[in-house]
Amino acid sequence: MKQSLFEARHQAAWKTFATRLEALERGKVEAQDCARFAADYRQLCQQLALAEARGYSSHLVDHLQRLALRAHQQFYRHRSHLGASLLGFLLGGFPRLVRAHWRSVACASLLFYGSLVLMGGLVYAFPDLVYSVLPPDQVASMESMYDPDARRIGPMSERDSGDDWMMFGHYIMNNIGIAFQTFAGGLVFGLGSLFFLLFNGLTIGAVAGHLTQVGYSETFWSFVVGHGAFELTAITFAGAAGLRLGGALLAPGRLPRGEALRRAAAESVKLVSGVILMLLIAAFIEAYWSSMTFIGPHIKYAVGAALWLAVAAYFLLVGRSRHAPD
Repeated sequence: MKQSLFEARHQAAWKTFATRLEALERGKVEAQDCARFAADYRQLCQQLALAEARGYSSHLVDHLQRLALRAHQQFYRHRSHLGASLLGFLLGGFPRLVRAHWRSVACASLLFYGSLVLMGGLVYAFPDLVYSVLPPDQVASMESMYDPDARRIGPMSERDSGDDWMMFGHYIMNNIGIAFQTFAGGLVFGLGSLFFLLFNGLTIGAVAGHLTQVGYSETFWSFVVGHGAFELTAITFAGAAGLRLGGALLAPGRLPRGEALRRAAAESVKLVSGVILMLLIAAFIEAYWSSMTFIGPHIKYAVGAALWLAVAAYFLLVGRSRHAPD
């Protein structure tokens, strides 16, 4: 192919690419431009290789080389945006999102913690009530897990200390599974999220009330107080995200239900992303800290209280500014 024909065929694309490249260099670029940039960059590199192989003029080759070099610098500079976006989400976006949807969070918290406290108090006062929530073999298993004489406490307490990393993975899968159920249940007009919030609250409350009543309160509460700050809070946030989906379906306002659901899902998925991060932290604490028996319960209570305060402070204070109040 003659150089004149080659230039005529691709000149418009080079001009468009140069304009997009200048926008990237100024930091003013739309998301759709970023999405096309990698493909356009690869195409430019192919065209540069063809120009060199066919012996086109140095003027054309130098022009394409300059474009490719500038694009290369921008391409690898912008590949790090995922890490920056994640850091920005953690340092402000996540807590701001929680505060923006405080009504859903408050509703989910009331359902979850309300049922937990109510069932815990009832089982403590009427011990046989625990069997209306849990079968006898599961109650016996819970007692074995939190026996004060056990070498290690908590779920899978018979494991060896070298298996902590396996339990870390187990807790991640289990906790994320519960959170996903609670969130996705919102697609059933919010009824699924409502059910899982109440079910988990009643179950945890029944276990807490029973173990406290039989005298295992120290082992149980010292076990859950640390990771509970992240795990229980994450469950309520997953429930809040699910309730938002249900609310969009039940009361879409002037929008079609599909559009209302799409908008609610965009925010809810961001909230669930934060939930997953919290559950990773909870799983790590549960596997490597909560189950240890050589650490005194008073130390665990102190650490647990500090973690609950840290979580509360994070969601109440982080991400606020005088210029963008919540």
